[in-house]
Amino acid sequence: MAEDAGAESGEERRGGASAYEEALSCLSSLITRRTRADGANKGDRFDLLFDYLKILDLEEPISRLQVIHVAGTKGKGSTCTFSESILRRCGFRTGLFTSPHLIDVRERFRLDGCDISEEKFLSYFWWCWRRLEEKTSEDVPMPTYFRFLALLAFKVFTAEKVDVAILEVGLGGKFDATNVVQAPVVCGISSLGYDHMEILGNTLTEIAGEKAGILKRGIPAFSVSQPDEAMAVLKERASQLGIALEVVSPLDKMMMKGHNLGLHGDHQYSNAALAVALCRAWLQRTGNWGKFRQSTDEGLPEQFIEGLAKSEMQGRAQVVVDPEVNGQRSGDNLSLSPLVFFLDGAHSPESMEICAKWFSSSVRLGPGTQQILLFNCMPQRDPRLLLPHLASTCSDHGVEFHKAIFVPSETIFNWVRGAGSRPPPPETLPADLSWQRTLQKAWEAGERMVKDGAHSKSCIFPSLPQAIKWLRDRAQQNQSVRLQVLVTGSLHLVGDVLRLLKK
Repeated sequence: MAEDAGAESGEERRGGASAYEEALSCLSSLITRRTRADGANKGDRFDLLFDYLKILDLEEPISRLQVIHVAGTKGKGSTCTFSESILRRCGFRTGLFTSPHLIDVRERFRLDGCDISEEKFLSYFWWCWRRLEEKTSEDVPMPTYFRFLALLAFKVFTAEKVDVAILEVGLGGKFDATNVVQAPVVCGISSLGYDHMEILGNTLTEIAGEKAGILKRGIPAFSVSQPDEAMAVLKERASQLGIALEVVSPLDKMMMKGHNLGLHGDHQYSNAALAVALCRAWLQRTGNWGKFRQSTDEGLPEQFIEGLAKSEMQGRAQVVVDPEVNGQRSGDNLSLSPLVFFLDGAHSPESMEICAKWFSSSVRLGPGTQQILLFNCMPQRDPRLLLPHLASTCSDHGVEFHKAIFVPSETIFNWVRGAGSRPPPPETLPADLSWQRTLQKAWEAGERMVKDGAHSKSCIFPSLPQAIKWLRDRAQQNQSVRLQVLVTGSLHLVGDVLRLLKK
């Protein structure tokens, strides 16, 4: 660890065992509501980021980072995860910055494939916090939540001397905090679609324009196949910058030589192909490709295959056998487990359809099995677009839900907290369940269309712990029933479920 950061540990500054919670409390104070990032407001004063880099003495260190920068609507996290896994197995020291976290904020900062330790997190956190606290002002206020995290990532990766920093754009691209990097080694654009429209715009043309903001003159750029209107924007921006935008096709499964991707779902072959292109370009531009170059007949280098096969990502097509009911951890025989959770943070119409296909292909149908939906989404989403996609796709693949459960998210109270934080007291849980009733009505309406007027049973629980308890009680009381629960609609909900299961 860098000496200047190590000298200011959280224990020394805040004292004792509460240092981590103190840091998280400071971090939560930076949360603000994002506004539309357009030309009128210059992306919430994007230029402030350069002031922050000066305050933190990061201007020169950040210019030396060998960055892979990835934007997109769907798949950018998977692409970054694949890329990190590949380059780590190629022998490089890796830094990975992603969002959001599901359980603990330290998940956003990964060094050599592992979440940053609490000790290092606290050390670098207070190093950055003290300098910003001392030198910010009315004209240059404290950075907002995500900007602080991005700055912290830059401090961590430069101080830890990573060989490669893989940065996932948080939101959009042009005005995203990660876009303060002026000269990445290579840029990538994953699949584009409609998301965060209240900030990025109402059309694919507007959304693609924001994502294309990460492209830089002289820097190689890659994209997966896009809708025509989005691709036109990306190509026009690339042309303006005088660079070629290379479009990659989904990875041929034969190139994996009998191995499966570590991240499940056919859509991941597009993300894997983008990661392969980004890693190859990074190796070429940093003078390292010669060590791994293979003939065309030999296909992918073995390090690439291993990296793709061993990639892991929480909350995306993740299967967890409930440890309390089963008495054992995930990895048991799914067909015999009384309670299994299938978790995927899908929250757009396109990703909801992909999630439904994955769930339908993963569950074990048969006598005694019941498929149950556990759902919540943010109020910015339109459940009339999400839930019908889910119901119809599952029905098309022979999966009918026995019950649909709708719950509020507890994340609004503790989403910046760490895994060891106390849950919110019951009296602070939301009493207003009107949004859950809206979701329930959208589900029942969508099912009526699929089932010619019929719909499965649905219910609302006032809290997630109560819903989990109901599922566990049902599984324990009826030994002949095996419950297969799809948790989707929000990464926050997925994180809440994982937190409860781990406890």
